[in-house]
Amino acid sequence: MNNLKYIFVHGLSGWGSYDEQYERMPYWGMRGGDLIKKLRNEGYDCYSASVSPHGSAYDRACELYGQLVGKRSDYGKHHSERHGHERFGRDFTGKPLIEELNEDTRLVIIGHSFGGATIRMFAHIMAEGVKEEQDYDCSDFFKGGKGSNIFALVTIAAPHNGTTAYDLYQDPDFDPSKVKTTVMERFAGKMMSRNNSSGAEKLPYDDCAAYDMHIDNALRLNERLKLNENTYYFSQPCNGTERKGNDYVPRKDMEVMFSRTSRIMGCYSGKTREGFVLGEDWKMNDGLVNTISSTYPFFNEHRDFDENEIEKGVWNVFETYEGDPCPYRVA
Repeated sequence: MNNLKYIFVHGLSGWGSYDEQYERMPYWGMRGGDLIKKLRNEGYDCYSASVSPHGSAYDRACELYGQLVGKRSDYGKHHSERHGHERFGRDFTGKPLIEELNEDTRLVIIGHSFGGATIRMFAHIMAEGVKEEQDYDCSDFFKGGKGSNIFALVTIAAPHNGTTAYDLYQDPDFDPSKVKTTVMERFAGKMMSRNNSSGAEKLPYDDCAAYDMHIDNALRLNERLKLNENTYYFSQPCNGTERKGNDYVPRKDMEVMFSRTSRIMGCYSGKTREGFVLGEDWKMNDGLVNTISSTYPFFNEHRDFDENEIEKGVWNVFETYEGDPCPYRVA
């Protein structure tokens, strides 16, 4: 189809084409060059979205819609009052991401890491709307009925089911400080933590990325988000670790700022606050997301990817990518 538009949505602490940082260091490609430009040169109509670095999947979805239609981001009256923040956010009036979003537009949306949660929420609202917002003068986004615009969703190392990177710190039976890490890992880990928390403390505790990535919260979200029978869904799980004894440790090619978190996650098994059991199969990870979590959203129908029989309305899950999925290495 020659009318497809490919929208790339970054992960936690990321940035897109609306941000000054993108010119200096494109999120998609980074050291390997600008992936978006490369794909455009090959004939793909590609765009890099800019959403809140630490915002919730819901708020980021609203911002994505604002960009696509060239309007100010509207989080909805009901939602903004419930969570105690401003109703309107970043203004994209006069500078839409794509030329036009109309009934003929077909979107292929690619989300990396928490960008995967963002695009799932976006596709759900496009199709189903948000009933609570329809009682007010609301954005067209919340009215739904736009599921046909979503041709395909593609997630890369997405925390479909949350991540133990957040939950393990709330488990009283596990002490992360007892996991041995290197000096370099601790130093790089502090830098990553500082980057991931910068500005996040100003967000409502229950309306931010950190809240959405807790496993109990992610599983509740999975029960709400419906699959569209006319949309293609693809998921790329990733693993950057190798087994060592009973645990998993980061491989040498993992980006160092994720190594400490990866090493701690690779030692952890336990349970969430609400009692969801996290067994040995939750130890394998990519540095921030458990591999099992990046396969497919629990409670959603799924199948192994088969290039000869790709189905709509189910998750087509690729074979696990063994390597570092960090966009630093996208080329």
